Amino acid sequence: MKKAIILHGKPSRDEYYDPAMPSQSNANWLAWLQKQLTINNVLAQTPEMPKPYRPIYEDWKETFEQFAVDSSTALIGHSCGGGFLVRYLSENPHVKAGTVVLVAPWINPENQLDAVDFFDFSLQSDIVKQTERLLIIASDNDFASITKSVDILRDKITGIDYREISGKKHFCYEDLGGEIFPELLEELLK
Repeated sequence: MKKAIILHGKPSRDEYYDPAMPSQSNANWLAWLQKQLTINNVLAQTPEMPKPYRPIYEDWKETFEQFAVDSSTALIGHSCGGGFLVRYLSENPHVKAGTVVLVAPWINPENQLDAVDFFDFSLQSDIVKQTERLLIIASDNDFASITKSVDILRDKITGIDYREISGKKHFCYEDLGGEIFPELLEELLK
């Protein structure tokens, strides 16, 4: 059976605790993508990662490892979730995955105080070998820290695929004009 694990990004503390905002696992396009994959016979999960406004890698790893990952598992990470997947694959060379898509991945190139330890790792240039395909989807007008993260990943990871979509900033609800993200679904259903 095909599976997918979809990881959200890092909200602000205020956004996380705002009762009017959806949980991170249901924010932006994540719930829409989960539904679209499900109706295409892919068992899709969107775990709620612990304290995402101040992420601790070991806590995220413990939550992530509750799900079995194998060569039939697609991994999708948005922003900090994408950065988590890069670290996880770099530190776990025995893990094999299906398609991995990093949407506007963030690896904290400016060492922001609320995520310094989260990205304290050595990026392995050959992590593509652990996947069926490793793709970055980025926008041409995202935040500078995301653009820098994407540049670092593209420079250091051998064999990575890249797709740039014009004018979608950070691929959040307001950037997409809603929750629908057809370009991502298209890449996952190839």
